[in-house]
Amino acid sequence: MHIADFAAGSIGGACGVAVGYPLDTVKVRIQTQKQFSGIWQCFITTLSKEGVHGFFKGMSLPVTTVSMTSSVVFGTYRNCRQCLSQLRGGPGTPNTKPEIFLSGLAGGVATVTVMSPGDIVKVRLQCQTESMRARKGVNLPKPKYRGPVHCLLTIVREEGVLGLYRGALPLMLRDGPSYATYFLTYSTLCEWFTPTGKKGPEWTGVMLAGGVAGMTGWTVGTPMDVIKARLQMDGARDIKRYKGFVHCITETVRVEGSGVFFRSLGINCLRAFPVNMVVFATYELLVGFLRTQPDAIEPPTLEFE
Repeated sequence: MHIADFAAGSIGGACGVAVGYPLDTVKVRIQTQKQFSGIWQCFITTLSKEGVHGFFKGMSLPVTTVSMTSSVVFGTYRNCRQCLSQLRGGPGTPNTKPEIFLSGLAGGVATVTVMSPGDIVKVRLQCQTESMRARKGVNLPKPKYRGPVHCLLTIVREEGVLGLYRGALPLMLRDGPSYATYFLTYSTLCEWFTPTGKKGPEWTGVMLAGGVAGMTGWTVGTPMDVIKARLQMDGARDIKRYKGFVHCITETVRVEGSGVFFRSLGINCLRAFPVNMVVFATYELLVGFLRTQPDAIEPPTLEFE
């Protein structure tokens, strides 16, 4: 088992959150709130009403959960590749493109149980446009959630434990195909960018491949991301609008048209490029470092049970 991939993926994911969180807040608000008509209008409104802090609402929990999620994604992906390689031709056999795609798919699906609770807390806090500073004013609405832990406990109290997994189906349908595309794109581009006679690309190639992989992954995942966010916010601020996953899709198309599924594609790609440059650069750096350490870090005797 490749322990190094779990550790490196965890740290890489946390670094990616820190880089991309402000744009992620803008993305979620555009997807779920009709008062925001575009990226720039959402950015200016958030800044003027809530200050810089408004872009980082609910960040503390996602740093933890995304760190765990990235650990699961990269660890599952790497170990699935190893298993498929051994099944086909023994250790050291290069993976085929379908094997890389399936390994990425497995990694994306595996993250849902870890990611869903933190993701719904993140979305709820990001869509909470009332500022904590408004408490000092007169007749100004107070924010429902005081922070990530209070939001988590409130959801459990009002909606039960299963409330933390609202939107889990579209989350799985988003992350499975998007991570499959993500890793396949990254692997393919790294092959293209590797100079003749070298084992891998230079750092510029790694960062470019990571950035482009992030953009392609989000292109595949954006439609389900819209549905996920709407189901997670449904009933949190007003009456419940959707009866379930299918009804959310049909009602969204009926009211706003199919173009709404790609309303946030631009900002997703804008955010994905720098975030995944950082994620893959950090991941490759740490994996390279950890695999040169003594066997105590990654014991060669570990086997799959």
